[in-house]
Amino acid sequence: MAFIDVCNIQHHFFNDHSYTTALKDISFSINEGEFISFIGPSGCGKSTLLSIIAGLIEPTSGVITHEAPSIDIGYMLQQDFLFPWKTIEENISLGLTILNKDEGQIVEDLLKQFRLSHTAKLYPQQLSGGMRQRIALARTLAVNPTLLLLDEPFSALDFHSKLDLENFVSETLKQFSKTAILVTHDIGEAIAMSDKVYLFSNRPGTILKSFTIPDEIRNLVPFDARNAPEYQPIFQTIWKELEANGYGNVT
Repeated sequence: MAFIDVCNIQHHFFNDHSYTTALKDISFSINEGEFISFIGPSGCGKSTLLSIIAGLIEPTSGVITHEAPSIDIGYMLQQDFLFPWKTIEENISLGLTILNKDEGQIVEDLLKQFRLSHTAKLYPQQLSGGMRQRIALARTLAVNPTLLLLDEPFSALDFHSKLDLENFVSETLKQFSKTAILVTHDIGEAIAMSDKVYLFSNRPGTILKSFTIPDEIRNLVPFDARNAPEYQPIFQTIWKELEANGYGNVT
C-alpha cells in the first residue's frame, strides 16, 4: 500500500444559486519519502487539493487513505507568516509550545542544522525573505510532520534566493526523510525538485498527465539538475503539453 492514496476526489464550491466544480476525478498515490509536484494554471484547484489532503476541507466525493492510522502534516505557504513580535527561536518553537512539547533542544538543533544559530535572538524583520522562509521551514519541521505540503513557498523570492532555497529545502527534506507535495507554477522548479510531476488541466482541475523524473536528475540538487542533459527534453515535453492544452501562464 502507498503512503497516501487519493482516489476519485471531486470537489464543488457552492453559492446561493449554483456551484463550481474545482476538482474532478483526481486519483494518484505517493510513496513514503517521495517528493511530488502539482503544476497547472491559476485556479485549477491545486491549492484546494492540498487543503483536502491536509484535512482542512472535506471533498465533495472521493476518499484519501493513509498507510498509517493517521499522519502528521506540516504546511508551508508562499508567505512565511512569522510573528513579528517573537524572536526567531520563539517562532520556530511555536508548534512545539502549542503541543506542550519540550522545545529547547529541538529548536537549538534545527537552528544549527539550518546554519541559523546566529539569528536565534533576532526578529523576522531583521532577516531577508530567503532566511525567513528557512525559518518557516524549520518551524514546520520542528513538530516532526510525516507529510510536508508546500504551496508555492518560493514564488515571492528573488531568483537567486529562490534557487538557493530550492537547494536547501530539497537537501533538508532528504536529510529528514520527509514525504512532500509541492504546488508550483514553475516547470523548472517542479522538474528539479521532484520524483514525479502531475500536470493539471484548467478548472475543473483533473490530472492530464504525470511525468516520472529520471534518476540522473533526481540525484542532483535542484540548481545542478537544471544543467543535466536530461533536464531540457523533459522541460520541453511538459511545455508542449501545456501549450497543447491551451494555457501559457505557467513558466
